Amino acid sequence: MIKQAIIPLAGLGTRLLPLTSVFAKELLPINGKPGLEYIINECIDAGIKQIIFIISKRKMMIKKYFYNDKFYKDLIKRKNDPKIKKEYQKILKYRKMIKFVYQNDPKGTGDAVLKTKKYIKDKYFLMLLPDDLIIKKNCSKSMIQTHKKFKSSVMASMSVNKKTVSRWGIYKLNKKLNTNDYLIRGVIEKPKINDAPSNKAVIGRYILPKKIFLKLKNLKPSKGGEIHITDAIQLLIDDKEKFIAHNFTGKYLDCGTMDGYINSSKEIAKL
Repeated sequence: MIKQAIIPLAGLGTRLLPLTSVFAKELLPINGKPGLEYIINECIDAGIKQIIFIISKRKMMIKKYFYNDKFYKDLIKRKNDPKIKKEYQKILKYRKMIKFVYQNDPKGTGDAVLKTKKYIKDKYFLMLLPDDLIIKKNCSKSMIQTHKKFKSSVMASMSVNKKTVSRWGIYKLNKKLNTNDYLIRGVIEKPKINDAPSNKAVIGRYILPKKIFLKLKNLKPSKGGEIHITDAIQLLIDDKEKFIAHNFTGKYLDCGTMDGYINSSKEIAKL
């Protein structure tokens, strides 16, 4: 059973400047609620019991969001407002699930995952990228169902425009297992258009095996000078580890760009 999730939050958020020069992008409101809360609620609904946040000293605002007790207690004492009490109780509920680890030098998603090594208890764990919101259906829950069925690692998949493949990790497809699941031969990080093996992209949801830490430990930086999780995944596939691309049925929202962030609020407001 998948009981732990990790969420890398140490990135600089440069695509959302100037907002992220003073504010953590994950706390920016999307239709009146911090984007990070949508990810937390997805985890809770999928049965996750512990969430590990990977932050940096520059992102201590995120930790303060969950540990601002004096603010709430003083406000409740003055106002005695049921809405404020309810909000504080929600924060306390989240806090019981959350553990913080630190990645002060942002060397990529692979390095962020490696920081959680000593805290992962089970054979598999879930990773969610906060820039990627998936609404209308719980992607993590459906991936966990696929994991249970095939006893393997699973990654979210979506068809993208062939012209945009260079901004994604792209799958090398193997055989189709059912309507939504494909066995994959590999994944290439941000290939050139002519080098892309398909138009099936990795979206920010992963069920990964604990053994990936062995690969990450010895990885050297690659594209962009970062340690990419996809490079470690490819090494595991080369070792015959089974990975499945899961075509999720929810609606994908990219919150990592200004246009995507604005559009996300509009889409969620329609729900």
